Amino acid sequence: MVARSPIISPAALVERLDDPGLRVVDVRWVLGSPGLGREAYDAGHIPGAIFLDVDSDLVAPEGPGRHPLPSPADLRARLEAAGIGTEHEVVAYDDVGGWVAARLWWMLDDLGHERVAVLNGGYPAWVAEGLPVTRELPTPTRARLQLADRWSKTIDRAGVAEGLGRMVLLDARGAPRYRGETEPIDPVPGHIPTARNAPTDGNLGPDGRLLEAAQLAARFRALGADGSEGPVVTSCGSGVSACFNSLAMRVAGLPDPTLYPGSYSDWSRSGMPVAMGPEPGDAAPGAARPTPGR
Repeated sequence: MVARSPIISPAALVERLDDPGLRVVDVRWVLGSPGLGREAYDAGHIPGAIFLDVDSDLVAPEGPGRHPLPSPADLRARLEAAGIGTEHEVVAYDDVGGWVAARLWWMLDDLGHERVAVLNGGYPAWVAEGLPVTRELPTPTRARLQLADRWSKTIDRAGVAEGLGRMVLLDARGAPRYRGETEPIDPVPGHIPTARNAPTDGNLGPDGRLLEAAQLAARFRALGADGSEGPVVTSCGSGVSACFNSLAMRVAGLPDPTLYPGSYSDWSRSGMPVAMGPEPGDAAPGAARPTPGR
């Protein structure tokens, strides 16, 4: 069998818009600005697209980190209500290169729904090609969706702490946050010790679309994230943009990494030690224990 591509081009998607087996999902979202994604959707979206909100539809109300994974049962119920069923092919898009849409891709893929992809280049690429947009809201019909009952490729804080120095931990946040020069939302600046910086925008070309598979493979090999230096774990601020590195590695033909859903928000809020500066830092003895007083 030929593996399904996790991305689809605007040209390929527009040819499928009348397919009753297709479900297009707009997941535009702005960190720290609830509601802006929905406003963008209401102003114009791909015909037939439904809207799902990261903050309310793709996270649990509580759990480790700022955007904890919902239970598979809760996710299934939400997607069924939105009209997404087992028989449907799902295409998710955003307006930031794909790192938000990759969250939905990762969730469905991990729970066994293989017919899911991210629109390459997202809404900007769609508009740039002069493809149709609308303000018309679809009326979803409840569907039935079969998903696994548990997440499979995840690791928690204790597992990360135990594995420091024996795994390749990628941090998808931008370089200034990784280095600890700025921290707009989490309580402590810096990064998890040993984490290697792999910002999501490094997966994109100047046109805002994913690099070719060979280029992506070279990028992750240079980071030691091809399996040659141990198992790979992806992280970010709260488990959203980390999924984009998982998608990019799939496109590159590399082994799937494991996701740390809580990511730096979970780590930093739990009093765990952090590293500062451009280097990954060492997994020093005791690095798995919280820092006293925090």
